[in-house]
Amino acid sequence: MFSWLNYRIGFFLAVRQIKRASIWTNVLITFVMVLTFLNLVVVSGILVGLIQGAVDAVREHYISDVIITNLNNKEYIENSPAVINLLKKDPRVSLYTARYSDRGTVEADYKTRIKETDKANITSASFAGIDPIAEEKVTHLSKFIVEGKWLSPGDYDQVVLGSYLLKKYLPIESPGFVTLSGDIRPGTKVRIAIGNVTREVTVKGIVSSKIDEVNMRIFMVDSQLRSLIGRNDFNVDEISIELKPGFDPATIRDSLLLNGVGSVAKVQTFDDASPKFIKDMITTFAILGNIFSSLGLVVAAITIFIVIFINAITRRKFIGILKGIGISGEAIEISYIFQSFFYAIMGSVLGLLIVYGILQPYIAANPINFPFSDGILVAPVSSSFFRLSLLVLVTIISGYIPARMIVKKNTLDSILGRN
Repeated sequence: MFSWLNYRIGFFLAVRQIKRASIWTNVLITFVMVLTFLNLVVVSGILVGLIQGAVDAVREHYISDVIITNLNNKEYIENSPAVINLLKKDPRVSLYTARYSDRGTVEADYKTRIKETDKANITSASFAGIDPIAEEKVTHLSKFIVEGKWLSPGDYDQVVLGSYLLKKYLPIESPGFVTLSGDIRPGTKVRIAIGNVTREVTVKGIVSSKIDEVNMRIFMVDSQLRSLIGRNDFNVDEISIELKPGFDPATIRDSLLLNGVGSVAKVQTFDDASPKFIKDMITTFAILGNIFSSLGLVVAAITIFIVIFINAITRRKFIGILKGIGISGEAIEISYIFQSFFYAIMGSVLGLLIVYGILQPYIAANPINFPFSDGILVAPVSSSFFRLSLLVLVTIISGYIPARMIVKKNTLDSILGRN
């Protein structure tokens, strides 16, 4: 058993050894610990953030906190005005946007097509009728306008096209997925068809985000789409709800269900509406991140083992002398444990400062531009401290083993340098 005296002597020897060691040695070992900690936290955080960035984008720019949609056997949300009236009276609701939706086609270059038998420049699309002001307040889609402008309430016969409908933004087409060819830009006339209704409209803008549901839609003012689909009862198809800070979406969902909304619509929180495969992908990437990070942990353990082992070998004679004058082997072993602990703590603290003081704020302000998401760094404090504890534990073990190997050798052999 290690006694309190051995701890005191071990701490003294450790401090003395660190002070007398080369500054470059201390810097190098600490730097290795910093890189190891960053590898443990950042690699996993970026992999998870790759998917989390996409999830957050869908929440912020499409679904919001709670979404109400039509039942599977219904074309729209029945008695929508009454549902919206409930939302207006609920003090927990900050904002909401109601959307009409339907499917149809959009065609370009129809005026220049010479023969009816010529191939039409046409594709199917999902139409969304919105209140431009309410939609902007909830989903902030205007930030994704890459050409032209976002809609205004009076923009009758004007539309905003999703980028996935245009070949110039999606040059590689999937089988069965057709895009509009040509240089379609703001001011271009296109022809839309919904059911038996056909109308010529003007492209006001093009929206390009990393949200498939947005990129595949055609946005127009709600009053016009309502008239095109003959929805004179004001029954909408989607309502996205943003809550005031501090309120749990599940409580709003349950409240709406208690008020009978569940009989006319599906009420889901963002988590309810998220596909299971997205959650599985987050878990999978977290596992991959942990695997890759573990390799760095092994490297750090080997590095500390080698450094302590070489240090103990070169100081073998000194260790023998210490034992000869009455310093216990346990105290010497504890001194190397303290050294390992010092390097691990210093590296981890610097790593924490880099992660939470530099990397996380910077990446949050400047997300990593992945092809299908704006990646963020996901680094929960609890998870980071768990990794810090793991790094310290592995480092201490890696420092103790070589010290134990040298200390247990015969004292006289150590002093005389014999094997």
